[in-house]
Formats: sequence, structure tokens, C-alpha cells
Amino acid sequence: MSKSAFLILEDGTVFQGIKIGIQGIAIGEIVFNTAMTGYQEILTDPSYNNQIITFTYPHIGNTGINEIDIESNQIQAKGIIVKSLSRTHSNYRSKMSLSNYLKRNRIVGIENIDTRKLTKIIRNKGTQYGCILSDTNHDIDSINEYIKYKINKKKNHILYNTSTKNTYHWTEGKKKNIHNKKKQKLLFHVIVYDFGVKKNILRMLVDYGCSVTVVPENTSAEYIISLKPDGILLSNGPGDPRSYLQAIENIKKLFITEIPIFGICLGHQLLALANNLKIIKMKFGHHGSNHPVQNLKDKKVMITTQNHNFTIDKDFLPTHVTITHKSLFDKTIQGVKYINKKIFGFQGHPEASPGPEDTEILFGEFIKNIKKFKKN
Repeated sequence: MSKSAFLILEDGTVFQGIKIGIQGIAIGEIVFNTAMTGYQEILTDPSYNNQIITFTYPHIGNTGINEIDIESNQIQAKGIIVKSLSRTHSNYRSKMSLSNYLKRNRIVGIENIDTRKLTKIIRNKGTQYGCILSDTNHDIDSINEYIKYKINKKKNHILYNTSTKNTYHWTEGKKKNIHNKKKQKLLFHVIVYDFGVKKNILRMLVDYGCSVTVVPENTSAEYIISLKPDGILLSNGPGDPRSYLQAIENIKKLFITEIPIFGICLGHQLLALANNLKIIKMKFGHHGSNHPVQNLKDKKVMITTQNHNFTIDKDFLPTHVTITHKSLFDKTIQGVKYINKKIFGFQGHPEASPGPEDTEILFGEFIKNIKKFKKN
């Protein structure tokens, strides 16, 4: 028997739908994702921590859940909003339904609402905080003010818990998933600062011949330098990059070394802040696997996976920074490199997962920088 659920936005808009996942309340920042596939990778992406994801594709869950397509060990999103949740699932890798996966991860969700209307509200008014309230006998009008109070409290007291607590080594490549038995030669030692790293970033590094050491976000620059890495990767992660004050100070110290650095998404933004660039919040961000990005050097266009609410302010660029990529949706900065340094950042996700593999070549650029560094 279906049970009612409500979605209440901070602007007072109320949607009534049907409960999915568990009964309860979920409060978070609502974003919309335009990807047509890959809901499992999206839900487990640590960059979505404390956010509620609206899937614009109308039918979600038809391929079920498998044991491979995960970007972390649990669902990171605070809640899920869909037009229609599939009641059946069929795929040779599937181990359970999305419905059961939501329940196992204690996720509150809602379906059977007008996701197109919700997306238009976010597009026109900007990202909204909101609340999913499932299976309630209360009158919505009487609890609306309480919900607004809870939303405002939540906005000012968000705690992220996506970084590893302990240093560890990663040796699994992506090729393992297609039963490749040939052992990969790991020629380069790369340190990954974990702000909420996706597993596919680590897999890609291994496939490119890297021995990977993953460290917590608060690891000192001095300790990183003592490990004598061939390269440093600053990972993706959730939240406002301007709040990562300790990480920014560490990156400043690493920047004055000759060690190659590659920043992805949040890592790209932290690199920018460490170099006195300005970061601004976007109206509703980029979330999806169909975003066109142009390489400004050769004018080639790549289709990319995106997941961010912040961007570099293109009106405040110091002379030692060169823009390498831009979004063809809104002309925002997608990539930069730092002159006379083997250091660059990219706003999208070159590891994709889900999404096209057009930007995988950026890992190759990182390896080229590492090879030059080792040679010198």
C-alpha cells in the first residue's frame, strides 16, 4: 500500500507524492541531475553528501543495484526525488532493487511528483533547501514554519564526513572489473588528498600506472612532502570550498614545490583558492553527464560529467593562471593551468562514472607531468 509523502521547499512550495525508501524526514540542499543513467554511481558519490538529488530522467531503477558501480561504500545523498521508481529491475549484474537499496541505506525519498516543475523552480530561483517528509498525519500548513526553521538551522550547521580517517594504499584498477588478469606495473607514487574521493578516480590512477596512497583531508603538507611523491591529486568532495581553510593552507605549501598537482572538482577549486583566485556560488550548479566543455587550445568539445555548485570567478584572474577549458552551457571556467608549474585543475569529472570518457585524457596529462618531474 502506497503512503503519502511531501516535499517542502524553503520558498514554501509543497509537492505531494508517494514515499520511497524509509519513513522519516530528510533536510538538505536540493539539486537536479540530468544524467539518463548511472543512478547508483550518482547516489554513492561523496560530493552529494547532505544533498537531496532530483533525477530529471523520469524512470529510475530499472537496472537494479550491483556490487561494482559504487563510488563509495554507502549512499551519500540525504534523500532522493524521482518521477517514477521502477518496480522491476533486470540486469545480469543486479543484486537488489533500488527500492531495497534505499531502505538498506536508511534513505528517505519521494516519487510521483512533477520533477519538471521542481527543476524549473530551481533553475529560475536558484538552488533550494528543502525537506522530504514521509508518512505524516500532520497538517502541512501547521508544520511549514517548523520545517523552515529546521532548514535554516541545517544550512548553517552542515558537517561533512566524507574523508578517510586513516591513510591507506589503493591497488585496484578499473580493468579488474572486466576480468583482466595481467598485473599492472605501478611506476609512479601518487598521493591522493581525500575530500570525498570517488573510487573510480583511484581506479583510473592505477590503470595509468600509479601506486596510490590516500590520505585524510587534514594531512599536513610537510608530511606529504616527506613521502616523496611523484604527483599529488586533490580529489572531489562536498560543500563550499571556501570552508576548507586547513586544506587551502596545505596546498599553498605544496604549490611552491616542483611536485605535479592535479585538482578535480572541489580539488580544482581549492587549488584556485590557494592561488588567490575567487570562488563564487552558482545559481543552481552543474549536475549531470551531458555537459559540453571546450578545450580552448584546440577548440575540441568534450561531453563531460559534472557535479558542483561553485566556480572560479572569471573576472578575477591573476596573471600566472591560464584558462584551458570552458563550459558551453554558461561559459563558466572548467579548467585552468598554472604558468611555469606542472599544476592544473579541471572542474568536471575526468573519471566520469557515470558518463562519457571524453576527458579521461586529463589523467594522461597528469602522467606526462609526472614523467617530466621524475626525469628532471
